[in-house]
Amino acid sequence: MSARESFLAEAAKRILITDGAFGTEIQNWKLSEADYAGTLGLSHDQKGNNDILALTKPEVPEAIHRAYFEAGADIAETNTFSANRISQADYGAEHLVREINVESARLARRLADEFQAKDGRPRFVAGAIGPTNKTLSLSPDVNDPGYREISWDTLVDVYKEQAAALVEGGADFILIETVFDTLNAKAGVMAVRQLEAELGREVPIMMSMTLTDLSGRNLSGHTVEAFWAAIRHAKPLTIGLNCSFGATQLRPHVKTLSEHADTLIMIYPNAGLPNELGEYDEMPDTTAGFVGEWAVAGQVNVLGGCCGSTPAHIAAIARKVGGMAPRQIPTLEPVTRLAGLEPFVMAS
Repeated sequence: MSARESFLAEAAKRILITDGAFGTEIQNWKLSEADYAGTLGLSHDQKGNNDILALTKPEVPEAIHRAYFEAGADIAETNTFSANRISQADYGAEHLVREINVESARLARRLADEFQAKDGRPRFVAGAIGPTNKTLSLSPDVNDPGYREISWDTLVDVYKEQAAALVEGGADFILIETVFDTLNAKAGVMAVRQLEAELGREVPIMMSMTLTDLSGRNLSGHTVEAFWAAIRHAKPLTIGLNCSFGATQLRPHVKTLSEHADTLIMIYPNAGLPNELGEYDEMPDTTAGFVGEWAVAGQVNVLGGCCGSTPAHIAAIARKVGGMAPRQIPTLEPVTRLAGLEPFVMAS
């Protein structure tokens, strides 16, 4: 049975649980620059380079993965949000991209297999790919709206390098997450399609959009429905929302996506909004109560947490939705669905 088939079989039985935040969990370790840098001899300061811990202090991401699995997670997202050539260039570590991703995926795979062996319940590894700090849709120069810091071909190549390493390390899926630019996401899809052609097999894609304003749009201006119309051709295993403004602000957008997407819905919001010190105060049972409303309404298939969420949040969510029926994937009328910033449907 393929990873896609196994995942779909589990998702038909229950609401699955993905893990929570990595960055805020790593901060709790209060690591020094030397902890991050290890013995790699890099020329740049490495403090804050969370992804490189797979090479220099793997016990940290291992402990975090273990805590999330113990909390009830079915999916481990690799600690590779910024493990791409663009982001790692800030740390002078771009030559380590393949090694970071391979080792991160191997670590998550080992823990997933360990927990699956204990109780026979399938555990999955999603190779996490962040959006980078570049955008294909927008110019960073207000005086030159046609300027772009990066080309389409370059970004596709950046994504493909990371995706290939994650699959090599044992990731079941590629999770293109925190999508603030829909064109960036489409470059990610192209990268995975090229990788599939080279491997001669499917590499399932998960996709997750992040909203940057309360009207329900990402930075490139797309609504959730328009985003779905723009990437539906990729046939993602899951489509969803993450990060954003916390669960309460996502409520109407989860409903919209649930009604319009004929695939699984995965939502993992922040634990509320940060306070004036940048810390997250929303308690686990509060977050679980909010996302539990979506489960009661039959709007979700996979739930988890993003910034500020902890193993306690994931455990509370798992308890809250345990035994609840998963969302049924709708059968949609076969019409032409197009997207600019808004969706456009050509009715039959």
